[in-house]
This record gives sequence, structure tokens and C-alpha cells, in this order.
Amino acid sequence: MNEFMDRYIESLLPPRNDLFLDMEKFAREDRVPIMQQTAIDVMLQFMSIQQPANILEIGTAIGYSALRIADVLPDAKITTIEIDPVRAEQAKSYIRTAGEEERITVLTGDAMDLVEDVSALGPYDSVFIDAAKGQYMKFFNLYGELLVKGGCIYSDNVLFKGYVAEEKVENRRLQNIVRKMKEYNQFLMNHEEYRTSIIPAGDGLAVSQKI
Repeated sequence: MNEFMDRYIESLLPPRNDLFLDMEKFAREDRVPIMQQTAIDVMLQFMSIQQPANILEIGTAIGYSALRIADVLPDAKITTIEIDPVRAEQAKSYIRTAGEEERITVLTGDAMDLVEDVSALGPYDSVFIDAAKGQYMKFFNLYGELLVKGGCIYSDNVLFKGYVAEEKVENRRLQNIVRKMKEYNQFLMNHEEYRTSIIPAGDGLAVSQKI
């Protein structure tokens, strides 16, 4: 999305509570990637309409998205996976501060290795993917099996700073990620078991409903 338009829409969003503002400040200072405000607002709106009771998040970071989801869905339970043990502990601390330990379960480890633990807490009404971009398709295929019919998979960063729209990416470091994100978007749009829309909010949000 146009940067100026994105900032304009963000300026219209309602104020966030002190905990969320503190987490946002920490994320900026410690360079923790959290979801952009316009994108998370769109996802939360979809979830508010969908009303999922059981949610899986792949990529906890400091727990920002999980707590934002819990805030708008007071009856939902959330299982979230974080590969970095330091970030997982930071997330648990914020979750304790919010008093949401009973509703948010943090699993520490590689999402590719935690299928048994995640399955035991499923099935899921929603899955949110916001982790290693090169692994999105593997996450989708693996955990889509635990999604109920009619449920939604939300994928953040699918436009990857606009690089996916470029015919050729000069930055060699980014070429492989861009290629995989392009493949992932094609995979989503052509998947016969899902109906997907890609929304140009934040860094791009894909919403895929299992049909």
C-alpha cells in the first residue's frame, strides 16, 4: 500500500491501551518485527466477524499479535509458537502482565517439530502465519490439516514490501525470499480447497477460507 495512505489510515485507528503502546515501543527499540497497525486492524476485523473460538499463531515474537487478538475476542483461546526462547519468555512476561495466561499458550520451538503438541490443542478455527517467510507454504500445508471447514488462515507480509510485484529483484539477499513469497501467493490463489483474498494493508495480508 502507498506509504502515505497507510499512515493516513493508521491515524484514524482508535488509540491503543498502555500495554500495547509499551510493547510497540519495545518492538521499535529492540527491532522486533510486529504486525503493522493497518494490517492487524484488518485481521482483527475479519476475526471479529468470524468469531473463532480456538486460534493457532505461528510466530509469537513478543506476544503482541496474540494479545491484540485476545483483546478483541474475549472468549477465544490462542496457541502460539515461537522458535526463539528469549522472545518466547518476553511474550510470556507480557501475557502475564495482561492476565491472559489462561487463554494464551506459548509453545517454544520450531513449528515444524511441534505438530503433536499443537494437534493436542486443536482443531483450530483460525491459523495466523507470521514467521519465517520462506516456510509459509510448509506451515500452511502442515497446519491447514488442523483447520476446521469454514475456518480461515491469515498470512502476513505476503506483499513483502512490494518486491513481489517487481519482475526482477536486484538485491540478491532478498531474491530467494521474494521468489518463495511469489510462489506462496500463487499457491494460495490457485488452491482448490481455499478461497483467498490478498489485501494491500500493511505489508500485505492474505485471508484464506477453507471451503
